Amino acid sequence: MKKILMALTLGTLVLALAACGGEESAEDKNNDAKKQEETASKGEGEQPEMPEPELDDVPDVVAEVNGEEVKKDEFEKTYTAQFQQLAIQQQMAGEEVDQDELKKQIADGIVGQKLLVQEAEERDYKASDKEVDDMLSDLVERNGMESKEDFYAAVEEQGMSKEEITSQIKTQVKVDKLIAEETGEIKPTEKELQSLYDDAKEQREQMEGAEELPSFEELKPELESQIKSQKESEAVQKLAEKLREDGDITIHL
Repeated sequence: MKKILMALTLGTLVLALAACGGEESAEDKNNDAKKQEETASKGEGEQPEMPEPELDDVPDVVAEVNGEEVKKDEFEKTYTAQFQQLAIQQQMAGEEVDQDELKKQIADGIVGQKLLVQEAEERDYKASDKEVDDMLSDLVERNGMESKEDFYAAVEEQGMSKEEITSQIKTQVKVDKLIAEETGEIKPTEKELQSLYDDAKEQREQMEGAEELPSFEELKPELESQIKSQKESEAVQKLAEKLREDGDITIHL
């Protein structure tokens, strides 16, 4: 649930803009699970203390993007959510989070998101009631909930009103239209799909005790999704870089 709400708060592909990485593939998740098992085995079940996010040095106004301020509250919500996820990953690897670097990445990501939202508004994209309802239904399904009412109740428990989440969904619809215009129709080639499959198969074969990778045809839908996400990320990052060059941006971290 938290991951979905954070995605809405940040907008589409902000982590790509922040150079923090994109969605995990099935192969990545499998590798993470293996690392977690190994770490638990080495540590004989001991759980190291989870570090806390360092936020005392964050200014009241983190950044200004074409006259729009990024306030401390907005930054802290995003930073804390990302810090918690990264801290767990780093803990599994026996490493510490570089909080100064993470703050810069998150600030860059939020700036990129603001630029995309501003550009979507500049191009005067609209979000119809049906489009908003379709995205809401998708969120309900992805979170394994029975109804929209259950989703809104869960949102309110996390401190967000129905009006706030609806507003963010509308913004997301507009940004998605911007991304669609920039990327056009993406059709992965058989060569691209096969290359991605071969790489995943090679990684799997190098993992001791790993199960055999499903066939190419079985994984094809996921391979297509990964390639589309990668190309979308590249297109959005390119657009964000152009908007940065043309924009008036100040980051105070």
